Order: sequence, then C-alpha cells, then structure tokens
Amino acid sequence: MEVQEIKQRFGIIGNSPLLNRAITIANQVAPTDISVLITGESGSGKEVFSHIIHQMSPRKHGPFIAVNCGAIPEGTIDSELFGHEKGAYTGAVGERKGYFETVNGGTIFLDEIAEMPLGTQARLLRVLESGQYIKVGSSKVEKTNVRVIAATNVDVYDAVKNGKFREDLYYRLNTVPLKIPPLRDRKEDVFLLFRKFTADFTDKYRTPPIQLDEEAQQVLTNYSWPGNVRQLKNMAEQLAVLERDRIITAQTLLTYIPHEAGARNLPMRLDNQPKEDFSERDILYKVLFDMKRDMVELKKLVADIIEHGGVSPHYANNPQTLNQLYRDIELHGNNEPQFTLQQPVNTVTNNSSNSNTIDGFNITHDAEEVEESLSLIEKESDLIRKALKKHKGKRKLAANELGISERTLYRKIKELNL
Repeated sequence: MEVQEIKQRFGIIGNSPLLNRAITIANQVAPTDISVLITGESGSGKEVFSHIIHQMSPRKHGPFIAVNCGAIPEGTIDSELFGHEKGAYTGAVGERKGYFETVNGGTIFLDEIAEMPLGTQARLLRVLESGQYIKVGSSKVEKTNVRVIAATNVDVYDAVKNGKFREDLYYRLNTVPLKIPPLRDRKEDVFLLFRKFTADFTDKYRTPPIQLDEEAQQVLTNYSWPGNVRQLKNMAEQLAVLERDRIITAQTLLTYIPHEAGARNLPMRLDNQPKEDFSERDILYKVLFDMKRDMVELKKLVADIIEHGGVSPHYANNPQTLNQLYRDIELHGNNEPQFTLQQPVNTVTNNSSNSNTIDGFNITHDAEEVEESLSLIEKESDLIRKALKKHKGKRKLAANELGISERTLYRKIKELNL
C-alpha cells in the first residue's frame, strides 16, 4: 500500500519527509513478525503507528491491546501481563488470564516500556525468545503466539547504561527501530494539522470556523510544541470553544501557549555567553574562597608592615586599594591583627613603637597572630549579618546581595538564631 493511502486510511495528516519515512518503515515491517521498538516524544503519535503495523499484518483479524507499562503498579504488572493462579498472593481470589493469554494470535502494544520493572523485563524476554511464560503462583509453562510492539519516549540505551533496562531485552526489541519525528521537525505540517483539528472541533461544537491571521500563523509554525500533536490538538479545541472573535491574532494565540514554554521556544536572540547555574552551596563556597584569598593578601600586607615598617610597591602605588584593605581589616573582627586608623600624615615613617604612618594614616597594630576560624557556619553567619547591616535590615536586598532567595535567607536567620 502506498504512503498516501495509509495516511488516508489512518487519518494521518502531513507531508514531512521524516513522517513519510516512518510510515514507509511501518508498512515494510508490518507483514513480518519482527518485534518493533517505536521511539518518539510524548504526544507524537506512537500508538497510531502500532495500529498501522497491526492492521497491515497477517494478524489484523486477531486481537490487539495497548498496555501502558508506566500506569500499572510494580506489584501487579506481572499478574496483568502473564496472569495468576488462585491464591498466588493476598487478594487473588480466583484465577486470572493475563494479556499474553487473551491476545494469543494477535498483537500487544507495550507503551512506555522503559518503565517496566527489571523482573518483568526478564519474563518478557523469555516470551520474545521462546513464546513461553509462567503465571504468577504457578509452575506450569504456558505458550503464546503474540507479536510485541514496544514504545518509549526516553532514550532506552541510556537506561541500559544506567542499569534500569536489560541490555538483552533492548537488542531483542530493537530489531527494527522506528522513530516518530517531533512536531517541531515537521513545521510544514503544523498549520495543516491545526486546520484539521479546528474544523473537527467547530463541527463538533457547532461553532463558527476559526481563522488565523498572518502573524498568528508564524507564531504557530515557529513554536516548538513540546507536547507535540497532542498539545496542538488541545489548543485547537480550546480556541474552537472559548474565542468569540473567530479571527485569531498572534496576541490571542500567545495566551494559549504556556508563558515559560513560549519564552523558551519562540524565536529570540540568544546571548553567546554560556550561562552559569550555581546552587546556593556553590555561591557560598565561592564567597568563602574569595574571602580566604582576600585574607591571604591582608596577611601579606601585615607581614610587610611588621617586618619592614612599610608596604610593598604594589600597595604603595595604589592608595585607594590600601585604604580599602585597612577598612576591611578594621571590620573583620578579633581573629585578625587589630588596626586603628587615625588622620593624618602625608609620608611613611617608622616609629619605635608598634605603629606606622602610611599614606596619611597612623596605623597602630597588634602583632599577635590568631589562627583563623574555618567554620562554614561562622562564615555564613558573619556574611548574613554584614548583608543585613549593609541594607539596614531589609531582607530582600540582603538576599540579593548574598545571591540567595529571600525564603532561604529567612530559613538561615532562623537556623542561626540571628
């Protein structure tokens, strides 16, 4: 059967080369009994392709069932798929047939196969290799003749590497991979789908036809549609029911697109600079390391003053930097040498006592060194106090200064009893 005929039969809309390629593969593999793994994003139409494969196969007159593996609890999925004997577990009041028994001779579609527990994967592998399975609570080997079509919206190979999916089952299912393209890769099909959906819904709800102006068509085409065809269909239904003005503008259309998603996916000018994403702990460590580096510089300065009665040329030639360092020392507390700043003298002189005059300041210092505290809690408490003092108790401004949220600042104040 030709691709166009398959589209008409199964209601598939679009002329994208990627879509046509997927339909061709489904048509070619359908007459065989080969297992197929359909991959694609959520809402892209994976289940439709499972119906194509079943209906175009010799099993088309047999039963077909779609099972969402992610929707069945781990404790009952074995019973659902393979059945159980009476008394197999608490609540098993009678014998139950599983899907592999009831669909014998037909096709079973296992959606979200990556969500299947590892134990169930081992049972499924045996079915694929030999057609045999054992009911829960039984020791009798059963036989079945079922074609398995699986689907997932995640990268199964990554799940294999992470130990969440059996490698042997992956290769057994992936005999013929079938990838369904996302809607953002089928831009030429977006407006065709939208027109079909709006026509269906206006006819269903008996409302006037919907039309898009030129700018709205551009927005519709350029949006990335993270929810794929399902999201487009839902939006078309909303427009058909809610909008009184049947000529839809770009501004109206944007109100139906999630704000964050719209900001992320609509065309925009991007900065070439990579954006760094720091956690609160990373920011705190960065501040502490910067403080540590500054303290090392201050200690070098103090050593120069004590040993030589002066400072190195680097500081002597930068009086503004020097004065700022002195103010920082004065604010630091009792864990570092203490300085008293007094005005004024314009030269650098040496005195017999433990004091010097540098760039207009008389400096008296205590030469005793005290080991610096490296407690993160003390540093964090000190930073928060300074930020609150700087911004006169305004917590929002202090939180911005510290690079944390206002809520986190409240929590820290409470934890540290500030």
